[in-house]
Amino acid sequence: MAATEKDQYIELTVGTETCAIRIEEIDEIIKVLAITDIPFSRSEVKGVINLRGKVVCVMSLRNLVGMPDEPYTKENRIVVVRYRNESVGLIVDKVNKVTTYAEIHPPSGQTSDREGLFQGIGQNHDKLVGILELDKVLA
Repeated sequence: MAATEKDQYIELTVGTETCAIRIEEIDEIIKVLAITDIPFSRSEVKGVINLRGKVVCVMSLRNLVGMPDEPYTKENRIVVVRYRNESVGLIVDKVNKVTTYAEIHPPSGQTSDREGLFQGIGQNHDKLVGILELDKVLA
């Protein structure tokens, strides 16, 4: 499937992997704020933040895709996305850039749960990047 040049994505890093989220699904990108713990929550739920008076649940994208936690660095960011009419923060290791892809390939041949998290594979020249399907990542 061909992508249009106006379709934009935010490329981000989680561990050693690069993936992308459609820019239309992102409300904002912020530095990691003080996170208030939620007792008895799942391990991927890191807590909540107060974002200009609005309480936003924050989750670790590392944990959601099966990676272990790492200490936060100055490059970590919270990507605030819209999911089911709510704002959810995803902690990522690094936000790389805004980009477009010349082509988007279907995520065929997926064999693992982690690979099932992609709605497609973006391609620019020889570089391939998985485009996250937020409904599957956050389900």
